[in-house]
Amino acid sequence: MRCVLFYHAFTSCWNNGNAHFLRGYARELHALGHKVIVYEPFDGWSRLNAIREGGANAMADIPRLFAGVDIRQYDTCLDLDRALDGADLVIVHEWNSPDLIAQIGGKRAQGAAFTLLFHDTHHRAVSAPEELAQFDLDGFDGVLAFGEVLRQIYLKLGWADRAFTWHEAADVALYHPLPQVEASDDLVWIGNWGDGERSAELNEFLVEPVAELKLCASVYGVRYSDAALHTIETARIRHGGWLPAHWAPVAFAGARATVHVPRGPYVRSLPGIPTIRVFEALACGIPLVSAPWSDTEGLFPDGAYLSVTNGSQMKHALRAVLDDREMSSAMVQKGLRTIREQHTCRHRAEQLVGIVADIRDSRGSAQPQRCVGAVA
Repeated sequence: MRCVLFYHAFTSCWNNGNAHFLRGYARELHALGHKVIVYEPFDGWSRLNAIREGGANAMADIPRLFAGVDIRQYDTCLDLDRALDGADLVIVHEWNSPDLIAQIGGKRAQGAAFTLLFHDTHHRAVSAPEELAQFDLDGFDGVLAFGEVLRQIYLKLGWADRAFTWHEAADVALYHPLPQVEASDDLVWIGNWGDGERSAELNEFLVEPVAELKLCASVYGVRYSDAALHTIETARIRHGGWLPAHWAPVAFAGARATVHVPRGPYVRSLPGIPTIRVFEALACGIPLVSAPWSDTEGLFPDGAYLSVTNGSQMKHALRAVLDDREMSSAMVQKGLRTIREQHTCRHRAEQLVGIVADIRDSRGSAQPQRCVGAVA
């Protein structure tokens, strides 16, 4: 297939966790023998912020790391007819502009032969539904939703007639154990502080346990306010700033444990959807302790990570992981096996090919389809 993918950003992952999976499945589509072309706006906010933070070198690594993926940047003069010429599959990620989404949908509605999918990897369906409601998806053949609960929302609200559950996964070409790296930290957390929507959770499940246990810890990410920086510095936690996604495996390898602290909308309204960091941490072979979230779709077996419900339990769990090497080793092995057997970008690329085949076989049917991540 000739696959044409429209992303807000491929070369930059600044405050753009979507890029991790989008890059990974694009690479795997290419590895499966498909032609993959990615379009990104030259002046996207993620790219511009990465450049401002001195990330030009990190972005320069991307063409080499994703060799075979044809990355094309455009300005306001994108020639859609040329971009879509000969396409068999077109995927439009939800961080694109409403105008671009409508224009591409219009091409399909006017009879273009490609299969057209809308890809949603965010919580806006529950946190800002008015933003998604403005998208014109009438011309799309279906929606790829990164969780079953999100798929159901699209169908219930009438935003799509056909939707598929298509979870994110680990790009194991990048995310894998690095035993040659010596662990110098007790704990590492990689994530953006954001607008304060999970400040309380980060304090309870990250900052306070580190301070009380007197752990050697590092955090990486952007959008840390002065107050947030003061909080982590008071806890003697090192802030390493922006960490490009392809450098994260070294950070994971340099620590003995990590934590998962999901944002509130995922916990309250989108159960069953972990952050991409769960897949990536387990793929890197680091023991993980998670703040509350509901694995309603059974993505991970018991023992792949530890789950806690409050800060006190987090302290006990971290102490156990750091002190009990037999237990942490068992967690690592189960987590690695789960990722390698079920949750890699290769699994998702193969699944995507199957979804496209199903759509083509049933083109014209209005019946919604379900395809759960990692189910063959």
